[in-house]
Amino acid sequence: MSGTLQRGRRGRLPAVVLAALLVLAGALALGVALHAQQSPPQPPASAAVTPPAGAPRSAAVPAPPASTTVADPGGQQPPATRGLLLPAAVPTHVEVPAIGVSSDLMDLGLNPDGTVEVPPLAENSQAGWFTGSPTPGALGPAVLLGHVDSAEYGPGIFFDLGDLVPGDEITVTREDGTAAVFAVDRVVSYPKDSFPTLEVYGNTDNAALRLITCGGQFDAGTRNYLDNIVAYASLVSSHPA
Repeated sequence: MSGTLQRGRRGRLPAVVLAALLVLAGALALGVALHAQQSPPQPPASAAVTPPAGAPRSAAVPAPPASTTVADPGGQQPPATRGLLLPAAVPTHVEVPAIGVSSDLMDLGLNPDGTVEVPPLAENSQAGWFTGSPTPGALGPAVLLGHVDSAEYGPGIFFDLGDLVPGDEITVTREDGTAAVFAVDRVVSYPKDSFPTLEVYGNTDNAALRLITCGGQFDAGTRNYLDNIVAYASLVSSHPA
């Protein structure tokens, strides 16, 4: 499930719209299991309510209208910022030494049908940056997505995402020649039908990062994992790339 990749940064979407779009990415094509040959590491489960057996799973959401403007949920003013902030610059590469990740980043926008692009399933599949989110290092939650695995190609770029622990570093190289260094705050597993959209994708008062893939049990009927793994991280430093 891929479409034409686009360079450049889109403007920030409202948190609720961005949340709905990115849940689609997690629900549709972030992982196709290895038929129980291998199991990706699992972080602690969230306290979210597990959906009842047989509950319908989201398949698609429409794109936001072209007239959509940035707005804070509930009409509240954005909070005062904290910590280091960097000017906007498109990300080009991500490194996560603790789990052996080194990946160029493709831009992920919207497909013609209004659904969210995800990285194409391929050998040595790379991660991608959703261009509707802030650039890594700027204010707000930048979003990177990657596959957990595939039956054809084996473990994906984010296969070991669930092994990350607080303090692990994530470095994102940017087009302006800087490297934004993030520290993992926590890693959580959420049932896809109980995904906390505002917690993951809502406005933040700092430069934040979210790495997202699939995990949990594999549903052989739908050929999809039932959970999403989310690594939350915060910007701690930057240096020349």
